[in-house]
Amino acid sequence: LTYSAENFLTRRFSRSEDSESEVVTIFFLILIIRLGVYAYAEYIIHKRRKMNNSLKLIAFDGDDTLWEDISFYQEAVKNITEILGKYADTTSIPEDLYKTEVENISVLGYGAKSFTISMIETAIRLSSQKIHPGDIQEIIAIGKSVVSHPIRLLPDVREVLTCLSSHYRLMLVTKGDFYEQKAKISHSGLSDYFAYIEIVSEKDEHAYSEILERYSIAPENFMMIGNSLRSDVVPVLNIAGNAVHIPHKFTWYHEQVSGDIQKEYSELKGIRELPGLINSKIIYTV
Repeated sequence: LTYSAENFLTRRFSRSEDSESEVVTIFFLILIIRLGVYAYAEYIIHKRRKMNNSLKLIAFDGDDTLWEDISFYQEAVKNITEILGKYADTTSIPEDLYKTEVENISVLGYGAKSFTISMIETAIRLSSQKIHPGDIQEIIAIGKSVVSHPIRLLPDVREVLTCLSSHYRLMLVTKGDFYEQKAKISHSGLSDYFAYIEIVSEKDEHAYSEILERYSIAPENFMMIGNSLRSDVVPVLNIAGNAVHIPHKFTWYHEQVSGDIQKEYSELKGIRELPGLINSKIIYTV
């Protein structure tokens, strides 16, 4: 394009009858064109370098993002509902259990241990304290089954982590009981993909800010990927970070968000789309 413009201007103003002022004019026009092209090229190169360097840390949620989790809790709810059917109306049992879980979060936190205690409390209350000790033992066994199941990775997880870990620093940020989450991470076989692993009691703005400060990462250089809008997306957006939502087919009520999220984030159908999304942002974002 530069060559064509210069060639046209040179032929247009190179006739012998052209005045000296016209020759000067063409000289400056060509100079302006060249400077403009060089400046634009430098701008593009700078922006691409900036984008390539901007994403310094990519973090992943664990439960229902990298491995299956909620389905085991759903099976547990189904089993306790069957047990408590002899004491109460089965239609209300799941909702009563959920309310008890939420009430206990501030004291017991998240995870199978908190869930098991909530099941026992719900059973005692709904049975008017008449539940048989054998049924209590069955409920405890249900709680243990939630943490003793084998880890089942979600589709394409290992392939995507292999791809991204060769280009970026990866972090795992998971929420729940420390020993329970530590066991899941170990049994998942994914530890080696992550430069850093953080197990937190809650995923909120304060928790993410502390993590970024610990590793000297600016929010705009951080990306969080997860299945929960409440835990993986909204708090990261609120501290000016980047977030990617990969919905699981099931979402625990407590992790759902009511209303629209006003800030911009990306949503993917599956984790296999993540490398393409990251590459597109690096190349085309200005």
